[in-house]
Amino acid sequence: MDTLAPEYINIIWVGAAFVGGFVFKLLKLPPMIGFLVVGFVLNFMGLTGGTIKLEVLADYGIILLLFTIGLKLDLKSMTRPEIWAGTTLHVFFCVIFYSLLILAGSTLGLAALTGLDFNQALLLGFALSFSSTIFAVKTLEEKGEMSALHGRIAIGILIMQDILAVLFITFSKGEFPSLWALALPLLLAGVRPLFFYIMDRSGHGELLILAGFFVSIVIGATSFTLVGLKPDLGALVFGVLVSGHPRASEMSKSLYGFKDLFLVAFFMKIGIFAQLAWSQAFLALALVVFIPVKSVLYMLVLCRFKLRARTAFLSSLVLSNYSIFGLLVVGISSKQGWLGPEWLVILSLALTFSFILGAPLNSQANALYDRFTAKLARFERNGEHPDEVAVDVGQAAILIFGMGRVGMGAYDTAFARHGDRVLGLDFDQATVDTHRQAGHQVILGDATDFDFWHKVNLAGVQLVMLAIPNHRANMFALQELKQIGFQGQVTATALFDDELNELLAAGASTAYNIYAEAGAGYGHHVCASLGKGEQ
Repeated sequence: MDTLAPEYINIIWVGAAFVGGFVFKLLKLPPMIGFLVVGFVLNFMGLTGGTIKLEVLADYGIILLLFTIGLKLDLKSMTRPEIWAGTTLHVFFCVIFYSLLILAGSTLGLAALTGLDFNQALLLGFALSFSSTIFAVKTLEEKGEMSALHGRIAIGILIMQDILAVLFITFSKGEFPSLWALALPLLLAGVRPLFFYIMDRSGHGELLILAGFFVSIVIGATSFTLVGLKPDLGALVFGVLVSGHPRASEMSKSLYGFKDLFLVAFFMKIGIFAQLAWSQAFLALALVVFIPVKSVLYMLVLCRFKLRARTAFLSSLVLSNYSIFGLLVVGISSKQGWLGPEWLVILSLALTFSFILGAPLNSQANALYDRFTAKLARFERNGEHPDEVAVDVGQAAILIFGMGRVGMGAYDTAFARHGDRVLGLDFDQATVDTHRQAGHQVILGDATDFDFWHKVNLAGVQLVMLAIPNHRANMFALQELKQIGFQGQVTATALFDDELNELLAAGASTAYNIYAEAGAGYGHHVCASLGKGEQ
């Protein structure tokens, strides 16, 4: 295999990435597991000599990931105690647990742990306390749960962990950021109007996409790098900076495909460039065995802040893995001579194994919670979190889930005919607040919440309309409505015909293809405007 020309290896890399992702998609598992596995297979076969710059593409993927998070980040959520205090407590307890575990292994004379002292154990404990932002965001996006409460909590904790990693990297180098870093607030205040001007006039095509690259990579990442700060932190900050613009959501969607494509390189490079040894693989597997302890610590900490067991469980599950920031901590420690270079390989393998274990578990997260509800409920504390208030649909006869553009159109039509008997529900508090300010009857409600369906009283409800843009969320809601014995009608929306057929097979009374219905509505509107009406 070493004799193959680099251009052929490039072709094999691209082909193998697709085949791996496609196979795992057919197995109803996240494609990212396929990318990870393919990387190790290519490494084993000696196909590592391609010229595609996987490292560069991976870096761009991470920068775009943090930028798009910034575009949708609610800064107020970062001030909540479950975020900043919860992260601090979890890191503290994780460092203690992993440090004691590593020291115990060193005392017993286990391979690779022999000779490690207390300070080295603390460093490794700190590195292992981090969870993966990339894994969590990909998982939440695929399930349509980025805006759900457990998704927002998970992202908030990850950003706090990123900040801790930045502080470690800054102080561990023995170098503080440049004095020019103090000028960053002035830069941010000065360029915000300019960026808004650019976004206003970038149109809806390729120029808007390039504007996203320009803000995130050219300005955000580069400016932070020049003053001695992490580039991906710069992308996050500049994402927050332009998040108030009306086109921010459109920009985020336009960058979505590029971010996902570049992150394929991130997952593949882990396996392709790993220096494998059986002893290191066994130690990495041993570290994965102790991930449930990390999960339990998340559960205990989050429930301490009066979150429901379901919210804490789903947040904990998506955070139950190891992180690339842990690799950065180990990499810097290795350069400083504090840890041996073999720990980079060990943690890379542990990271990979944690992804492979975590992906199928997260795909079945709601089913797992359903199965272990009674045991998980024991973690809950007395009191009620402000975002966990029980849902009361009152006298509503029609419920509309998902108050985006489609849901809002359905709400207006239904409200014109049925008035106060129509109620909208959305899992995003900001969306709910916006509708309430406009005088609409909209409340907070998560259709992917198992507890919601088993606590809400639907006795007076005749029709449920599922206008959620995520197909899996609609399917889950249908499943729960069937399980609780709902006797009314259920309608649902889909983007594609195969999804429409799945909805009907799952029990929907009717299902509508959004694009087809938009075309029909447009035709009706044109006919009406020409005075022909319906004939």
